[in-house]
Amino acid sequence: MKVGFIGLGNVGGKLSGSLLRNGFDLTVLDRKPELVAGFVGRGAAAAGDAANLMRDCDVVITCLPSPAASAAVMEEMLPEVVPGKIWLEMSTTDDAEIRRLAALVEAKGGTAVDCPVSGGCHRADTGNISIFAGCERETFERVLPLLMTLGRRVLHTGPVGSASVLKVVTNYLATANLVSVCEALVTAKAAGMDMNTAYEAIKISSGTSFVHETESQVILNGSRDISFTMDLVAKDIGLFQAIADRAGVPLEISPLLNEIFRDGQERYGPRELSPNIIRRLEDATGLDIRAPGFPPEMVDDEPEEPGYEVVPTGIARPVAAE
Repeated sequence: MKVGFIGLGNVGGKLSGSLLRNGFDLTVLDRKPELVAGFVGRGAAAAGDAANLMRDCDVVITCLPSPAASAAVMEEMLPEVVPGKIWLEMSTTDDAEIRRLAALVEAKGGTAVDCPVSGGCHRADTGNISIFAGCERETFERVLPLLMTLGRRVLHTGPVGSASVLKVVTNYLATANLVSVCEALVTAKAAGMDMNTAYEAIKISSGTSFVHETESQVILNGSRDISFTMDLVAKDIGLFQAIADRAGVPLEISPLLNEIFRDGQERYGPRELSPNIIRRLEDATGLDIRAPGFPPEMVDDEPEEPGYEVVPTGIARPVAAE
């Protein structure tokens, strides 16, 4: 199987690295020549453009920063889509847009899957990240071996578009947790607590979470480097709000989160690291929320393990139609 990968950024570079590490015939494309050169130096081939990549590969994976970027790349690739071609969209994108693009691919005889990832860049680097996959069951079983190389826990979410909805839902929850963690850490500091002790108290309590156990560490280190930026957070929580608006759900927390990140981008710039949203509170209080002994970035210390399908609680394992 020849695999093409478009988008070698913070997440895509790590996901494609898993393919290369596991012996896949990989061709890559990115707007930054230095990123492509790094992969070529490790044994990948370089594509001239997106159309050539689709023509020459069996599967093309995209991992791009916005729905607009994905649409632009698909416009280039679409003339080369023929029966048997598979497109895996691993970007965090708009569910309506992925359904629109998937319909174009399927009209040409190809197959489309939206399969965003979740779990942090450090887990993408080791192949231990989680993957949601939206597609027909038969298609899911065709691409499952590839997805189990890219990630560890793979969940079939339903038809195309469903994975993108659930990815945006989970990113919304992570953002809400990040803001609440920032408030908790600053309040603990203002109350005179030792920050190392505060971190451990939260970690061993009912207040802990994935976000606390990862992002709180780089916040306390001071690097704030989780390989994710404020503009990307704003995109994701904006997509969540759009889903809720279309469904007529009167959200209360979501509009406030969107306003917080709009303000954060205005203050510190859209490419500021997302955990630095805590700076709004540091600036307001004059407090420095740092503590010794925490790492500058997260590293996945779990060994790379074979992936597997996650079956939802209460649902029998589905099978492809005969």
